[in-house]
Amino acid sequence: MKYLTHKGYTGSIEYSREDDLLYGRVLGIKGLISYDGATGKELYADFKGAIDEYITTCEEQGVTAEKPFKGSFNVRLSSKLHEQAALLAMETKTSLNAFVAESIRIRIMKEMKEA
Repeated sequence: MKYLTHKGYTGSIEYSREDDLLYGRVLGIKGLISYDGATGKELYADFKGAIDEYITTCEEQGVTAEKPFKGSFNVRLSSKLHEQAALLAMETKTSLNAFVAESIRIRIMKEMKEA
């Protein structure tokens, strides 16, 4: 497993040779939520605890906990690539958004097959 997951949040798994410690941070949010552990079990327990504490703190403060990977992002590309993608989308009678989403899906499926 490359990532940890809990309650819709995803966390990285890193190793510090210097400290002989596993550590990580929650991905896909602006805030910083980090965790660590000497073993995989400790890392996962600290990850879950950090997520639960973040959600509880947000509730206590009356703020909405940030949700990761909302499904919306901006893509910046050259005007030529934008034009080519838009024209291909039109040719296939689909929206540019659907064309980009399908292109990403195909790339992910290819990567998963090769892994």
